[in-house]
Amino acid sequence: MPQEHGARARQREQTRLTLLREGRRLFAELGYGAVSLAEIVTAAGVTKGALYHHFDGKTALFRAVLEDVQEEVGRRVAGAADARDDSWDQLVTGCQEFITATTAPDIQRIMLVDGPAVLGWTEWRAMDEASSARHLTEALTALVDEGVIAPQPVAPLAHLLSGAMNEAALWLATTADPADLTDTRAALGRLLGALRVG
Repeated sequence: MPQEHGARARQREQTRLTLLREGRRLFAELGYGAVSLAEIVTAAGVTKGALYHHFDGKTALFRAVLEDVQEEVGRRVAGAADARDDSWDQLVTGCQEFITATTAPDIQRIMLVDGPAVLGWTEWRAMDEASSARHLTEALTALVDEGVIAPQPVAPLAHLLSGAMNEAALWLATTADPADLTDTRAALGRLLGALRVG
């Protein structure tokens, strides 16, 4: 009997992962508004009942996909930052990696375009805050404590930087010039450099 429960639990988890994978693929390719529940369950090879067992509906599935995308971007940012020893280099590298990671079309569509539109600005901001803004705040706090950045309230600075990076990522989603990513990364470097004391 315990083996049977374990097999069912694995099957349920596999179904959930398949729904997330196919949901992400369809949301990225077509956009949230153009994807139907029927398309999602057909692509996943499951019934609508199976989808409803895991998610309350299309919006709940989208929210879970967005969380996965945010976690993926967060891992990339943290991995790039953690490869540096110096806390200033960690901040700059992490911010630059965020800009680069969010140029991927599926990430742009899900995280920056459909995310706020589908979930509403307040919920999207709360998710963004929980996923990446906290790490940015921690990094800035450490730099203020080390005297690398002038003493100041960190919360407004973190929100300004986060907003600037999100806006830059949104703009990059609309431009066709490959040089714009290089120019944006250079502008971000200058913006961050202006924060450094001395």
